Amino acid sequence: MAPPGASWIRWPTGCTAGRLPEPAWRPRATTGNRCSSCWNPAGSTASSTTPGRSRRCLAGPRPTGPSPVWLAKITERGSVASSFVPPEPVRRLRTHTRYRRHLTQARTAEKQRVEKLLEDGHLKLSSVISDIHGVSGRAMLEALAAGQRDTKALAQLARGRMRGKIRRLEEALDCSFFTAEHAAVLAMMLAAIDYYTTQIEALTARIETLIEPYLRQVEQLDEIDGIGAICAQDIIAEIGADMTLFRTASHLVSWARWSPQVKQSAGKRKGSNATGRGNPYLGAALGEAVICAGRTQSYLGAKYRRLARRMPKKKALVATGNSMLTIVHTLLSDPAARYQDLGADYYEQRMHARRQARNHVRSLERLGYKVTIQALNPDTGEFLTPAG
Repeated sequence: MAPPGASWIRWPTGCTAGRLPEPAWRPRATTGNRCSSCWNPAGSTASSTTPGRSRRCLAGPRPTGPSPVWLAKITERGSVASSFVPPEPVRRLRTHTRYRRHLTQARTAEKQRVEKLLEDGHLKLSSVISDIHGVSGRAMLEALAAGQRDTKALAQLARGRMRGKIRRLEEALDCSFFTAEHAAVLAMMLAAIDYYTTQIEALTARIETLIEPYLRQVEQLDEIDGIGAICAQDIIAEIGADMTLFRTASHLVSWARWSPQVKQSAGKRKGSNATGRGNPYLGAALGEAVICAGRTQSYLGAKYRRLARRMPKKKALVATGNSMLTIVHTLLSDPAARYQDLGADYYEQRMHARRQARNHVRSLERLGYKVTIQALNPDTGEFLTPAG
């Protein structure tokens, strides 16, 4: 039985000599760069493509090249899984959000080059100011590019709480090795950063217009700890708002490659629990959201911190992102659903009292203490005598 949307690959009758006629619409084997207009006829909301990894897993003889007839046959039989192709409005939104992320990455790279240029000129400004591109740092950088070399005059450009670091700033802004060539390149770098900022703002304004049909979904995702309005826009642009395409949250997590898999053959374990290559834009948005949630006093933040104590931080990030993507699927599946945080102490409340005590004792033993515990009677407050 052909999958939904595969009516275009049915062949007319009357074929002779065991040969199928040339199809009017050829299925494309998806490789790297893809043309969305070739997948979807005008007005359609979804389409089927043939992922390369699915074709490689098929058994039996197959042609040496990507034969359109063979691809049509295996697609009509349902032998390959369909690729996710969002509707046209989501694809238009996705084009803008992805380019915004590229521009943001380029701006970040340019900022890092500025810091490297300052270090080449023996200016350790980043050791005093955490963000050298803030209000105070940007004023100092512009003054350096304009030719100012007086350390006291540069340090006086500090604003707000930076005023308490004047002496340290004077030491960090020693311009003995900062040449005119450094200043010329710095001015070009600052102009590039301003250009990227202008482009990002223009893209954000355009995205605000394209996201209007999905404002309710953005508000739903914005309630999750760690996810803001921009991150919600990126997530909707990558997975869409129609969760009927993913039957369960596990299907969405598996498609996004945020579920580690253990491959085993003949009793031998292969790989390192890798998740595989998924959507890099969705992965970047989830990674940023999990890192932000890890700094909050919430259920997701407590889960990340709890897991990071006993496993690598990247594994803890994936495990927490798995839970976050499950929450996203649940919210987008129900228009009336609202996110309610379970609280940072949710896990401790559900954990057995003896298990909590054992974990606390082990934590103290790792610090070099020997601990002996004895149970109390909750009614009288007296020590309980151990049985036996």
